[in-house]
Amino acid sequence: MTEAPDFLTATRTFYDAVAEDYSDRFRDLHAKLPWDRAVFAVYAELVGPGGRVADLGCGPGRVTGHLASLGLSMSGLDLSESMLAVARRENPGIRFERGSMLELPHGDGSLDGLVSWYSSIHTPLEELPRLFAEFRRVLRPGGHVLLAFQVGDEPKHHDRPWGHPVSLDFHRRRPEAMAELLTAAGFSVRSRTVRAPEPELDEKVPQAYLVARL
Repeated sequence: MTEAPDFLTATRTFYDAVAEDYSDRFRDLHAKLPWDRAVFAVYAELVGPGGRVADLGCGPGRVTGHLASLGLSMSGLDLSESMLAVARRENPGIRFERGSMLELPHGDGSLDGLVSWYSSIHTPLEELPRLFAEFRRVLRPGGHVLLAFQVGDEPKHHDRPWGHPVSLDFHRRRPEAMAELLTAAGFSVRSRTVRAPEPELDEKVPQAYLVARL
């Protein structure tokens, strides 16, 4: 990695501090969200059994492990060594490495799929075209991208989570704007799903899932 921009440094610092608490808090989230499981099942079928997929901003590897259980050949990438330590502990059969989504450690056209599950939310708007161009570089023709993010226009500021002395903005996006950026990067948006917030999980805004094909 080249010298990290401020937003990458802030993201890494935040998740290094909260990794264990974050993992405990969201460990059983899939069991509570049938929408997530349905999206993962559709995505796995689109990519196909054994498809090579990188989970970008994989955190503790919860999504990585679930998609591997659906038959995909998964790897994980994250900025945070603390998150990666959890991911490796929880998913010993999966390869995880440290890196940035803006400089992926994959060859041109080497992957069948990419997943950015609530991880592009830390990339500033002006950097998204660069991010999606990097997605296009590493995907083979016909490869699929899966994005998830909160819907909205204003960022959510998280300050001192679980008492840790860190803070970070989580950017909310509009699905139509994200779809336009993906289209401009050369993708065809195949599915755009928005669900209502789940009050039981303390969600405040709708959640969006986009699937796009190269």
